[in-house]
Amino acid sequence: MTVWFTSDTHFSDPRVLRIDRRPYPDLPAHDAALIANWNAVVAPDDTVWHLGDVALRPTPARIADLLGSLNGTKHLIVGNNDGPETLRAAGWASVGHYAEIVVDERPLVLCHYAFRTWNGMGRGTLDLHGHSHAKLTPIPKQYDVGVDAQGFRPVDLPAILASRRARKASNRNTEPSP
Repeated sequence: MTVWFTSDTHFSDPRVLRIDRRPYPDLPAHDAALIANWNAVVAPDDTVWHLGDVALRPTPARIADLLGSLNGTKHLIVGNNDGPETLRAAGWASVGHYAEIVVDERPLVLCHYAFRTWNGMGRGTLDLHGHSHAKLTPIPKQYDVGVDAQGFRPVDLPAILASRRARKASNRNTEPSP
């Protein structure tokens, strides 16, 4: 069983095509691609922590269909665009505004919003968040797990940690020589 993280899927939200310039021609293509990407990595017995902003004003039937089409046991950390229909949907194993969990012996703080400081920060706890749509410069031990920052799919902890190492290596390779 793998634990996955994602955020800011914004299913059925036309704003993400315009504001975030997601690479899809329309909302049906956007939603279908995100569902396919999710199910390509998440197995039915895996766990997914969705850190908010699931869908824009879904009907109860739409959110039930959507959650039923996505693999894994799903936990919701509430985002600013998650309305009552999303929060009440039967497809969530849990719903909350904040969580502290441990994955692969690594303590994690989960919230829709990035924190400036967080519990356990000085003891190796990582802050996983969404909300910023890959536009926020992270501080150490802070990771944006939103689909805009993570290739439009959920990511696991090893991939999250590797993303920062890859970014640092890329920055070293592009720095001017003295």
